[in-house]
Amino acid sequence: MARKIGSRYTANQILGRGSAGTVWLGEGPEGPVAIKLLREDLASDEELVGRFVQERAALLKLDHPNVVSVRDLVVDGNDLALVMDLVRGTDLRTRLDRERRLAPEAAVAIAADIADGLAAAHASGVVHRDVKPENVLLDMQGPLGPGGAHPALLTDFGVAKLIDTPRRTRATKIIGTPDYLAPEIVEGLPPTAAVDIYALATVLYELLAGFTPFGGGHPGAVLRRHVTETVVPLPGIPEELWQLLVQCLAKAPASRLRASELASRLREQLPSLAGLPPLDVDEPDTEPAEPHEEPTAEPAPRERVRRGAVPLVRGAKPDSNRDTHTSMRVPAPDELAGGARGTARAPRAAGTPRPGSARNRASARRRRITLGAAAVVLVAAAGVGTWMAGAGDDPAGSPKNDTENSAPEAP
Repeated sequence: MARKIGSRYTANQILGRGSAGTVWLGEGPEGPVAIKLLREDLASDEELVGRFVQERAALLKLDHPNVVSVRDLVVDGNDLALVMDLVRGTDLRTRLDRERRLAPEAAVAIAADIADGLAAAHASGVVHRDVKPENVLLDMQGPLGPGGAHPALLTDFGVAKLIDTPRRTRATKIIGTPDYLAPEIVEGLPPTAAVDIYALATVLYELLAGFTPFGGGHPGAVLRRHVTETVVPLPGIPEELWQLLVQCLAKAPASRLRASELASRLREQLPSLAGLPPLDVDEPDTEPAEPHEEPTAEPAPRERVRRGAVPLVRGAKPDSNRDTHTSMRVPAPDELAGGARGTARAPRAAGTPRPGSARNRASARRRRITLGAAAVVLVAAAGVGTWMAGAGDDPAGSPKNDTENSAPEAP
């Protein structure tokens, strides 16, 4: 059912829903648009509406080929909406759901496009704060780039900042998606442009590997990993590309590249990546088996849980379970320091069990049983041999000492 949004726009069809609001296919004076209509409780928040109006100028002037432009911000009664360009295509999460991981050339080309968009935003003083595959749109009508990648555009600028009002979060909440949050956000520090670089490096890692470097399991565990764990190399990734990822996933914001530098460095990598196939790696286990479990067969693969927002594109699959933003308590310093440091979720070559995993423990148990049985046979044979030797030395044919020469009892 169509509805009016302000005096200039009409929302005709729902494209999807997220925790921040509903995305509509709409019509404006200049043609089709995407309209993100924020939730009514957000629209009734006077403080948020004030911030919404303050951000209008910064968002409207953000114009770049790799950014989904905001055409208008509408405040009308209970309606609070962002009117954006309509991208004819799909979002990056949908492509990952279909392909799991991309060839390095295509993955790097997409990341370079996003870095270009971030460079323009950061130059205008805008920090995205929620870079993730759900907020990257692929323009299926645009020219193909390296590796057959469609042009990538970053969307949902300003939404995280609008929702993250001081009264709403009170410095004890985190606004963002756990898998892509920079360590300084977890520790409660103000977000700078460096948080977008960390998130983009996490997205690139996911495009290459099929999973994020610190994700999986309870959100609290994910947050702790961002602060306490270091990322380890992906098997098969070119060393120069890996060093770029390491630098942009640095715990210290000042150690990361700027968006313009990252875009340039990524494009320099493209010629050497041409023709490389997708990496062949297994995702680390995220939930260890219970201590008493002793599986004897290969565990069934677990379904991966996706997180994120709906895309602002025609034909997008609605999914009301996708969250645009997850609000979480900021862990205390002692909680962050309490976790084991290291690389507990190290990726591994395909087919190789992770140390400590259920699969690895089952293999180890089978080896112990086999070796134990062999040891019993050897000890028993040694005991019989000793008994026979003793019998040969004694003319009476009786053992010299029952304790020394009898075969030990098998356990």
